[in-house]
Amino acid sequence: MSNKTALIISAHSADFVWRCGGAIALHQRKGYDVTVVCLSFGERGESAKLWKAPGATLEGVKAARREEAEGAAKALGVHDIQFFDLGDYPLEMDREAKYRLVDVIRKVQPAFMLSHSLEDPYNTDHPYATRMAIECRMIAQAWGHNPGEKILGAPQLYLYEPHQTEQCNWKPDTILDITEVWDQKRAAIECMEGQQHLWQYYTNVAENRANQFRRNSGGQAGGREAKYAEAFQSIFPRTVDEL
Repeated sequence: MSNKTALIISAHSADFVWRCGGAIALHQRKGYDVTVVCLSFGERGESAKLWKAPGATLEGVKAARREEAEGAAKALGVHDIQFFDLGDYPLEMDREAKYRLVDVIRKVQPAFMLSHSLEDPYNTDHPYATRMAIECRMIAQAWGHNPGEKILGAPQLYLYEPHQTEQCNWKPDTILDITEVWDQKRAAIECMEGQQHLWQYYTNVAENRANQFRRNSGGQAGGREAKYAEAFQSIFPRTVDEL
């Protein structure tokens, strides 16, 4: 296993693409093994186009969503993608499912984790996934859980951008330049054929965040050039030796 790893916990099988596909591709280029866990396929609530096809079935929609996600993961250079198939609308995790996620966290030993905003009135599956990420991160740190296993350290949990930030009390404090991997992210986005209405939306989001990257990296006149960026909110304090 690579010494550098990252873990994305995605409520549905497309969320990781829109919200942190650039971070995945960029860190893969930097030598990270990136693991993605999709807690559900988003088969009920995020697959309207697929359900409109004649003869659509639940298993058929799931299969299509899985194929899209696997194609996107390949485009981004994901090391491992896992599908828990827990169902959506609502997404629910019992103790067995939580321990399954804890096992993944301990195996990956991520340097950092990514998941959703802590609030989202439009989609309660999203904050639920993050609450589960926080809970399972805590369990993975416990010496008394499966004694003898390597426990988790204290990876930062970054919350990626929700669809309507102002409704989700999400305030970014970290902006990542993804310009060099934008072509990979766009290719991954275009794998999500069931949600074509979001392709241009998330392209616009990346362009707007790049403007903010330039501003916050030294001002519009002196900031570092960036064409596409992603923004994140950190949950835990970051420890530094200098500012």
